[in-house]
Amino acid sequence: MPTITACGSALGCASLRLAANHGFTTMPTDRPKFFLTTAIDYPNSRPHIGTAFEKIGADVQARYRRMQGYDVFFLMGNDENTVKVAKKAAELGQDTQAYCDDMARQFREVWDALDISYDIFIQTSSPRHHECCRKFIQKVYDNGYIRKDKYEGWYCVGCEAFKTEQEIKEAGGVCPNHKTSPIRRSEECYFFEQTKFRERLLKLYKERPELIQPESRRNEIISLVKEGLYDLNITRTGEEWGIRVPWDPKFTIYVWFDALLTYITGIGYGDDEAEFRKWWPCDIHFIGKDITRFHCATWPAMLLAAGVEPPKQVFGHGFVYIKNEETGAAEKISKSLGNVVEPMEIISKFSGEAFRYYFMRECPFPGDGEFSWQRFADVYNSELANNLGNLYSRVVTLISKNFGGTLPGGRKIDPDAILPYYQADLEGNRASPDGSEALALIHPGSTANVIANLKSLVEQCRYNQALQTIWANFLTPANRFAEVTEPWKLVKTNKGNAAEVLKYMLVPLRTVSILLKPFVPRAAETIYRSFNFTKPWEHVQYEDAAAYETQGDDLRILAQLEGGKVKPLFPRIG
Repeated sequence: MPTITACGSALGCASLRLAANHGFTTMPTDRPKFFLTTAIDYPNSRPHIGTAFEKIGADVQARYRRMQGYDVFFLMGNDENTVKVAKKAAELGQDTQAYCDDMARQFREVWDALDISYDIFIQTSSPRHHECCRKFIQKVYDNGYIRKDKYEGWYCVGCEAFKTEQEIKEAGGVCPNHKTSPIRRSEECYFFEQTKFRERLLKLYKERPELIQPESRRNEIISLVKEGLYDLNITRTGEEWGIRVPWDPKFTIYVWFDALLTYITGIGYGDDEAEFRKWWPCDIHFIGKDITRFHCATWPAMLLAAGVEPPKQVFGHGFVYIKNEETGAAEKISKSLGNVVEPMEIISKFSGEAFRYYFMRECPFPGDGEFSWQRFADVYNSELANNLGNLYSRVVTLISKNFGGTLPGGRKIDPDAILPYYQADLEGNRASPDGSEALALIHPGSTANVIANLKSLVEQCRYNQALQTIWANFLTPANRFAEVTEPWKLVKTNKGNAAEVLKYMLVPLRTVSILLKPFVPRAAETIYRSFNFTKPWEHVQYEDAAAYETQGDDLRILAQLEGGKVKPLFPRIG
């Protein structure tokens, strides 16, 4: 997918993604819009698997919404106006801007390897972002919500934030996030008076309970706003790198009052009102649970202070922990522990598709999950290679080898024939020599009901449950059905019944190719395009998985074969 740098456009210097199905556009559309973002990342080091977990979760939602007909805009970026970024560049002897540009390239390489379908990638060091941030903070200042004062407290360099005495005490004298000792810092600064918005925030949470998700995060924020909300230091002095405060340029803007604004400067705030109004308010901000305070309290307060509507929803996802193979303990990803795993390590050994599947399947997006190399290999082999990949290879190979690549009567396939695979105890039955006994076990079910439930799970970001449902309702039963009927044997004695068996194996294969499109887009497309299904791949929706369209002719294999066999989707790892 090509990228361009849009300098001088409404969005300034930013990487835009162009693609037929989700390119950046300002063309009017009557489709419902859907705007989503991820947290923007510190580029003081390359992304790790926890960072990638968030991006994949957001990408699944973006791809699903596009499938369902939404006009989607997906924003990501790097948070570059920070002390630790400038410090890292200095340590390497590099110009700070050059360092940021190179790190942005490295981040995008990882996201491209994972097929993250972002529409725009913002670098907050861009002149346009700086100018639009200055307009926003000036607006808040003019509205009377910023004051000059002096602040003294415990400051964590890693968080780039002051910590309360209580937070430090409860963590044993260290930052609760970074486990490092804070420094005592006193400085003249400007404060954002977010305490003035306490009642408005509480009213907002009450009127719009869907704003903070999942529910556990909402309860935490309500408690914080009621008891622990304080005015926020939003500037610092003595820094050369950063955005200057427009009315007092000896100060630079504090990272959160700059970084959070990416969500609106990236869609035109400050210089393209029409584009901004097209996309705002944001449908979902995807963030880590450790920064919910800033996104669910500070961010809405900032927007209200500037006269801008708050976002529709903030989703605070869980963490990915590293499972220590020796002790079995789940450890937080940490350089000091030496357990950081980069996405490219896993991608190079397995694939980007396998990476996407594992983290959406094994790590509940609203909660926490674990990674270990052994567990990754086990899931890859059992669920991707042996289950999905095996069903695909069996169907394509058997039809190609025994029916000349054309399955007779393909137009008569009924999607509701798939559900009874698990409604009947196939393992307890023995197929008769011609397969008729096993075929008799099949009776109509309700594929549409299962798919309606899947849509709800995806829209709630319960991706692991969605994938479990797909495997339990379609793939595992289809493979069990194959083991009972043994079409590779049946075709030698009753070719007609073998053709019927293959239809019943083909139906769930087509179904899952559609349902997996947001999760493993390349594998899903490979499966679907291996047959002459009627509806073009670009236009399939979740509902189509339960609405098999009549074929114009018998079903044909379109996949490229080598030696009569199709290339494995997921080659088994020894």
